[in-house]
Amino acid sequence: MTTQDQSPKHALSPFDYLKKILTARVYDVAVESDLQVAKALSRRLHNKVLLKREDQQPVFSFKLRGAYNKMAHLTPEQLSRGVICASAGNHAQGVAMSASKLGARAVIVMPTTTPQLKIDAVKTLGGEVVLSGESYSDAYEHAARLQAEQGLTFVHPFDDPDVIAGQGTIAMEVLRQLQALGSNRLDAVFVAIGGGGLISGVSNYIKAVRPDIKVIGVQMNDSDAMAQSVARHERVALPDVGLFSDGTAVKLVGEETFRVASNLVDDYIRVDTDAVCAAIKDIFVDTRSIVEPAGAMSVAAIKQYVAKNKTKGETYAAILCGANMNFDRLRFVAERAEVGEEREALFAVTIPEERGSFKRFCEAVGALPGGSRNVTEFNYRISDAKRAHVFVGLSTTRGESEKIAKNFQKQGFDSLDLTHDELAKEHLRHLVGGHSSLAQDERLMRFTFPERPGALLKFLSLMQPHWNISLFHYRNQGADYGRILVGMQVPPEDTAAFDQFLETLGYPYVEETLNPAYRLFLQAGSH
Repeated sequence: MTTQDQSPKHALSPFDYLKKILTARVYDVAVESDLQVAKALSRRLHNKVLLKREDQQPVFSFKLRGAYNKMAHLTPEQLSRGVICASAGNHAQGVAMSASKLGARAVIVMPTTTPQLKIDAVKTLGGEVVLSGESYSDAYEHAARLQAEQGLTFVHPFDDPDVIAGQGTIAMEVLRQLQALGSNRLDAVFVAIGGGGLISGVSNYIKAVRPDIKVIGVQMNDSDAMAQSVARHERVALPDVGLFSDGTAVKLVGEETFRVASNLVDDYIRVDTDAVCAAIKDIFVDTRSIVEPAGAMSVAAIKQYVAKNKTKGETYAAILCGANMNFDRLRFVAERAEVGEEREALFAVTIPEERGSFKRFCEAVGALPGGSRNVTEFNYRISDAKRAHVFVGLSTTRGESEKIAKNFQKQGFDSLDLTHDELAKEHLRHLVGGHSSLAQDERLMRFTFPERPGALLKFLSLMQPHWNISLFHYRNQGADYGRILVGMQVPPEDTAAFDQFLETLGYPYVEETLNPAYRLFLQAGSH
């Protein structure tokens, strides 16, 4: 199946699309979403940032607009036979809800990588879910076969003028809502791109009505089919796409969306996973809402745009295109948000394996230029008689990690900046080491202490110098209390003194020396 049956005989101009957008039938099911000032983000960026809240739609995504507009234009005969679509999730919910409203059968083909949240939502709306392939493009091919077999009408998620026109109503609302905010100024609108339906609708309306406003497309750096296609002046099929932003994981953009974007989109910005995670947090701070990765891409791009162009006093609109976030991914998002904002830097630091080294290193951290910093993470396991390798995270501001690494070098600690190292961020930070023949007479303790600046250094200063620290793990969780796992080498003759030390320390603790997991993975002589 091609998209030729979806497209008109001649190329539609922005003014043709303007007419279609002005007469689009979306409000039987969609709502006019808010255009909201992101006050905290605007203050930080010294530019006004407006959030178009498409996460407020009944299916938590803009996709409802285009799906319903397309289906509302079908004949009664077409509706009676039913519709089919291929979707990573949000378009699927739009089609399912629209079909329910119009009394039609809806078959939804989804990639096997689709979050369960979206699968369940489609089923709840009455859609018949079929899982096939690992990306939208794979699901699309299977949908084509089912369409031919069952005589269904295909509702394309992006490469269809009626779908594009439905999405274009977002831009219509934005320009109207600007007046309610007291200013018609809008310098640029930032739009996430998967297949290109949203940016095609937005750019057609903007360029027909306000050609002075820039339209900037945003893509994940591992799913940038549109940016590559426009650069090469032909549609490029990607061999693979990243799945973090599943809503924009499209290998091949549409024929019509490629034509529109090539003519009307002013620029493209690529963003990475960490930047999107940071943007999800930014949006939460301003709205107390959690958007999905695709929904945060536009905000990530605005931050990148401002940093690159050093702008001040301008007004930007970000379309928050969806909020169908799988709750289980929030742990990953929170972990990476600090690095994405460069509020956290990660280092591998080598220190002498001798008593007092930990404390001396923490004092070096406290003496870093730029004032007091929190230690956000500390991972260590004794492994070498002469040197210790420590994985450490520090609170920072943007661009500081390289300077900090050099400062450690000056103070005699070999260091490696891991802030942008994917292996370190994804895996190494969670690994505490292993068995060590050097960790004799080790007692393993879990401590809880008030989380405040300097608390870690205070904790270390209370350690007796003749009890060697053989294991240390700490991770700032953003809570009122911090948790530390410490291994200390305590000779049997010091047992009474150590127990007395634990009581005078003043922090709640649990001894884990007999924990079977510790004995299996970490205890000396247990392997």
